[in-house]
Amino acid sequence: MNEQPKTLVILSPGFPESEDDSTCIPIQQVFVRALKQNYPELNIIIVAFEYPFTRAPYNWYGMPVIPFGGENKSRLYRLRNWARVWRKLTKLNKRHQVIGLLSLWFDECAFVGHNFARTHRLKHFSWMLGQDARPGNRYFKWIKPKGESLIALSDFVARQVYKNYGVLPKNTITTGVDTSQFGPNNHQRDIDILGVGSLIPLKQYDVFIDAVKFLREFIPDINAMVCGKGPEQEKLQSLIEQNHLENNITLVGEIPHVVVLSMMQRAKVFLHTSSYEGFGVVLLEALYGGAQVVSFVKPMDSDIEHHHPVTDFIEMCHKLLEILEEPQPSYEPVLAYPIQNVASSIMELYN
Repeated sequence: MNEQPKTLVILSPGFPESEDDSTCIPIQQVFVRALKQNYPELNIIIVAFEYPFTRAPYNWYGMPVIPFGGENKSRLYRLRNWARVWRKLTKLNKRHQVIGLLSLWFDECAFVGHNFARTHRLKHFSWMLGQDARPGNRYFKWIKPKGESLIALSDFVARQVYKNYGVLPKNTITTGVDTSQFGPNNHQRDIDILGVGSLIPLKQYDVFIDAVKFLREFIPDINAMVCGKGPEQEKLQSLIEQNHLENNITLVGEIPHVVVLSMMQRAKVFLHTSSYEGFGVVLLEALYGGAQVVSFVKPMDSDIEHHHPVTDFIEMCHKLLEILEEPQPSYEPVLAYPIQNVASSIMELYN
C-alpha cells in the first residue's frame, strides 16, 4: 500500500475564485503556485474563510480550494463559520497525512489554525503579511503566540510586532517574484510614473497626485498612470481635474495582473505612496520590470538596488525629479527575492 502524500493546509481569509481572478491577493497566488512547482509531490489544500462568496469546493491550478463564504458577516455567523472550518480540518486530518498548517495573516485563520494544531499536535505557523502587525490586533491577546510560530514578511513587520506586542517573530521570510510571468523586457519606457494598488486612504494616492503636480512644473508633458480600483476613485479623479492634470494622470482601473506587469516594464519610475506596507509584492515586481522604485517604506534593513526609500514628500519629489532627469537611466531588471526561494524557506519550517 502506497504511503499517503504529505499534505500542507493553507488557511486564508480569501483566495482567487478562479484561475482568471488574477487581481485577488497576488502575493498569495504567486507563493502557492511556486510552492506546488517546487514540491509537486506535496498535497496542498487551501481553506478560504471569507472569500469567495460560495461554499462550493473547486480546483485552482490542480489544488483543491475549500471556501466557506463568510463574507465578513456578524460575530455570531463568524463563530459558526469557525466551527464549520474546524469540522472540515478534522476530516482532512483523518484522511490525509497533514504535516502542518500555514495561516496567511495573523487573524481568524491563525486563531482557528493555532488551536486546531495544538489540539492535534501539528505544526502551525502564521505568516504576518503587514496590516496584522499594527496595534489593535485582538488575536494577539487571544492566542498569546510565541515567536517561534510567527513568520514576519519583512524586517519592518518583525519590528512592528515586537514594538506593538512584545513578541519577536523568529522567522523572517519575504514575498518574491515569479519571473515566468514577465515577457521580454524590451518595452519603450513611455510611462514616466506608475502606481499600482487599491484606491484606499492608506495608499495615499492624493500624495501621488501632488507629486505629479510638482513634477509638471519641470516636465510639462509628464505621463503618470495608476492601476487599481477602490472607494477613493471618484475623489482622486476630482483632484486630478481640480489640478488640471487630466493630460498627465490616468486612472486605469483594475486590469489583469499580466497587463500590470507589462506596464511595469514600460515605466521609468514606480511610485509607492502607501503610508504603511509590510512588503508589497508590487515593489519587487516593479524592480524586476526594470523600473526605479521610490517609496515611503523600506521593508528590509538591507538595501535593494534601484529602490529609493524616502522620508517625506519633499524628498520624494526631489528623488523623482532626479531620476526622471537622469541622462542615462538604468532599466535593468533587479531580482531581489525569487519566489522559488521563498517557497523553500517556508517548507524548511515543516521538515
